[in-house]
Amino acid sequence: MINIYGIGWIDAKEYGCIAKGTRVAFEGDTGFGGLSKKVFSHPFKYFGRLDRISKLTCYAIALALKDAGIDYSPELKQDIGAIGANDSGSLQADIDYFKDYLDCGRTLARGNLFIYTLPSSPLGEAAIHFGLQGPVFFSSAPKKSLLKVITTASEMLLSEETTAMFAGMTGENEAVYFTLMRDNAANKDFLCDADKARAILSRDMPQDKLVKEFSSLRKGRDQ
Repeated sequence: MINIYGIGWIDAKEYGCIAKGTRVAFEGDTGFGGLSKKVFSHPFKYFGRLDRISKLTCYAIALALKDAGIDYSPELKQDIGAIGANDSGSLQADIDYFKDYLDCGRTLARGNLFIYTLPSSPLGEAAIHFGLQGPVFFSSAPKKSLLKVITTASEMLLSEETTAMFAGMTGENEAVYFTLMRDNAANKDFLCDADKARAILSRDMPQDKLVKEFSSLRKGRDQ
């Protein structure tokens, strides 16, 4: 059996960990300013250079790690994979780089924009910072993308390709990532099993409703 051990999420107003029941609102109009020092356990090298999708993805995975009680450090490498999706792949990054190329030419176009013309780049940045050494890839689907990445991550765990997986989705202003692991007799502190998660996600709801639905599972568990 595959279980959901944590869910980290972030949007333009709040961020949180569903299994732990934490929910934090941004102060005033600060947005994501200063959030990296609160969310990451150690400094994130070159975080300021990341594009917006990469930052949101890394924030959500950091929160999913915390929610599942998984520690990480620069010295620790772990057999954990990640699969992600979004609505448009790297289209906006492709457009930004192409415009910069037209304006600056072949020798002056900014290389840091080019890095994000691959849709898997945000997950690659997360894998480097969090020491993930399992499979990392991007998945594209026209509908119910989150349901499909959760299903794929479950199948990979059942086939023992890795010991844990992060699966999630990032939009322009929000991201959510799930921590999935095989059933563990030593750790029964999970939110729900993957079948229950897929049943909820099959309704293809917006992120704010998704957070509410999964948070209600936690409340039921605590009663």
